Amino acid sequence: MSDAKLKTALRRTAKAGLYIFLLIWAFIQIFPLYWMFSFSLKSNQEIFVDNPIGLPRDWLWENYRDVIQNANMLRYLANSLIVSAVTITIVTICGLMATYAITRMVWRGRGVMRSYFMLGLALPIHAALLPIFLVLRNMRMLNSHWALILPYSGFALSMSILIFIGFINGIPNELEESACLDGCSVYGIFIRIIMPLMAPAISVVSIFTFLQCWNELLFASVYITDGRFRTLTVGIMSMTGQYRTNWGPIGAGLTVATIPTLAIYFALSKKVQSSLVLGALKG
Repeated sequence: MSDAKLKTALRRTAKAGLYIFLLIWAFIQIFPLYWMFSFSLKSNQEIFVDNPIGLPRDWLWENYRDVIQNANMLRYLANSLIVSAVTITIVTICGLMATYAITRMVWRGRGVMRSYFMLGLALPIHAALLPIFLVLRNMRMLNSHWALILPYSGFALSMSILIFIGFINGIPNELEESACLDGCSVYGIFIRIIMPLMAPAISVVSIFTFLQCWNELLFASVYITDGRFRTLTVGIMSMTGQYRTNWGPIGAGLTVATIPTLAIYFALSKKVQSSLVLGALKG
């Protein structure tokens, strides 16, 4: 066999091996979603004894009906959406404004303020559980959406500023100088130039903030005891019984809770991919 044919065979073998590896990796990633959806349509007998991995023998769609009608899942879903949406809005606006002030404006103490914001990355979110509880209790904000929105926003702000700083440093100063010569104010430069160019970074921050708010359990279970303001995580946890648990409806609740996460990721995935490519080119 000639050297050219040998190299061609090696390339094909390597390519086939890569495809096999990617297929196995895709199966590993997709299987938890399949398993969650399948056990949401099963009874306890099928889940634990008869058919733990295969497709349901009897498709129990009533599990979803029970979750929606009897477990107040729609109310919990609405509460989680409200908390996540308001938190993302606050974090995005405040993070962009703080980043622009730190990186573009010249004022005494901006370096100290940047270090102060970065200190938030070193503080575990649950280390402040008790102090925040006391503050919220004194302000009479427990059992409300703001009892979760304010802590979530505060702890997500440091990460958002860190991400925004990496992106805004790649925007040429000449764009702002040209706009300033044309008579654009500081607020006009920020709204018309900086914010549109920061769209990929905003998508990344939105996804990270959404996942933090959507999956958080400890704050939501401590600060919210009123069923009217429970989030999805607390609502699903409350479905477990002391002596017996029907796991099919819990799987249905988990599936309902996963759908918004997948929808947001697919909606913003192109922005995230473009931000990663942009970051690689900057590096």
